Amino acid sequence: MPAQRGVGLILLVVVAGLVVGSLLGELLGGLLPSGWGQDLLTRGPTIGLTPPVTLDLRFLALAFGVTLKVNLVGVIGIVIAALTLRRL
Repeated sequence: MPAQRGVGLILLVVVAGLVVGSLLGELLGGLLPSGWGQDLLTRGPTIGLTPPVTLDLRFLALAFGVTLKVNLVGVIGIVIAALTLRRL
């Protein structure tokens, strides 16, 4: 019988894979000379709220902002994290 996995655990593994993969992509991209190889590893879409959303209640102002920058190595990190979770 397979173990039940919560949504929180799956989300944690996917986000961890994205963070580690994106960090590796930025580090590897910094080692490469400028050109298409560096662009391939470091560039990607930015998803989120740009500029942040501001809620002004006159006595309190709150700013909400979430931005997710995805690159090629980050996507590979998500795939590796998902495969690792599947084997657990």
